[in-house]
Amino acid sequence: MTARTRTRTLTVRDLAQIAIFAALIAALGLPGALTIGAVAVPITFQTLGVMLAGAVLGARKGFFAVALLLVLAAAGLPLLSGGRGGLVWFTTSPAAGYLYGWLLGVVVIGYLTGRLLPRYPFWAALGATVLGGIVVVYLVGVPVTALNLGLPVWVAAVDSVKFLPGDVLKAVVTVLVARQVHKAYPGLIPVRRRSARTSKVFAGRR
Repeated sequence: MTARTRTRTLTVRDLAQIAIFAALIAALGLPGALTIGAVAVPITFQTLGVMLAGAVLGARKGFFAVALLLVLAAAGLPLLSGGRGGLVWFTTSPAAGYLYGWLLGVVVIGYLTGRLLPRYPFWAALGATVLGGIVVVYLVGVPVTALNLGLPVWVAAVDSVKFLPGDVLKAVVTVLVARQVHKAYPGLIPVRRRSARTSKVFAGRR
């Protein structure tokens, strides 16, 4: 087995981490959701779990953790915020697009976090988390909300602005927690290093 193959194979430890974070995201939904404004998109703590999955586990394991939760929820288990579950929340619900946005967002956060490690500077990490956990998720979620409610996209977009302060706060919490986790347990996300050719190019420019 080559080194490249080993990096693509999920170990027992990886599977345990995926299961733990899927359970964490589900647990963060226990307090339920707060719905504000005309568009019925709930504010939940589960988005914090999604951000943490990307920032702590990386793109691949984070994706599988979120996917595991969503598959189980689609099968009918009450794992979404407020004890919701079933296909209706993935089809006609105003929040359906945000669930799909989680899958793309966690990959973006995880990929960018791998680029920032091992230093993981705060502002760069916050930018990566905001990009994946807010911008990407909203780009998927807002149009689906507009479609399912029969609204213009701009109306759904304007209404979603009220969720931004809470989501930005979740991103800050994510970065602060992830920094401590990566200090205590380095290697959770493989560090992406420059190739030898790239290193020579940079060395020649010094």
